[in-house]
Amino acid sequence: MTDLRPMLERAAREFTGLLRAIEPAQLDNRTPCAEYDVRGLLNHLLYWGPWLAAALRREPAPAVTTGERDVDLTQGDWLGELCTLVDGLVDTCGRPEALEGTTKFGDAEMPAEMIAGMVLTEWVVHGWDLARATGLPLTVDPEVAAALYASAKATAEQAREMKVFGPEVPCGGEAPVLDRLLALTGRDPEWRA
Repeated sequence: MTDLRPMLERAAREFTGLLRAIEPAQLDNRTPCAEYDVRGLLNHLLYWGPWLAAALRREPAPAVTTGERDVDLTQGDWLGELCTLVDGLVDTCGRPEALEGTTKFGDAEMPAEMIAGMVLTEWVVHGWDLARATGLPLTVDPEVAAALYASAKATAEQAREMKVFGPEVPCGGEAPVLDRLLALTGRDPEWRA
């Protein structure tokens, strides 16, 4: 993958702009990510974001006693907390050493650059999910989409085995790269709320 730092910065701006536009009445809207409504998807991002941040900072994983579905992190200032988390991840990834070598994500040892790629994927793919669910715009930089597509294509089989991606949706090879990325992750690029 190419240098992720500028891509993370661009994707973060788009993602937080989208988050700020979500209305409380939209939290129960269904999303293209069939397991989640908007609230559930925001909760997912709030739950796993600190894990990603800890991995990139080489800090211990958060001490949690409940699973993602056992807690509702959207009850407080979810917008402020999520925007702060995004800003913190951009700052962390901006440090020269942040994407070098390996780090721990939970109990697994992984390349730090792979963790940053996971962050970028969360913001772009789940950003698209949220945009479609709420009818809000989301612009994805073509360079970001192309880098994520190449990365996702290399790990798609493993991601499906781990239930991170759903079954691939048919999508023509001439389709825009964002559509091909979405289809690869199990989303229908034509999905509408």
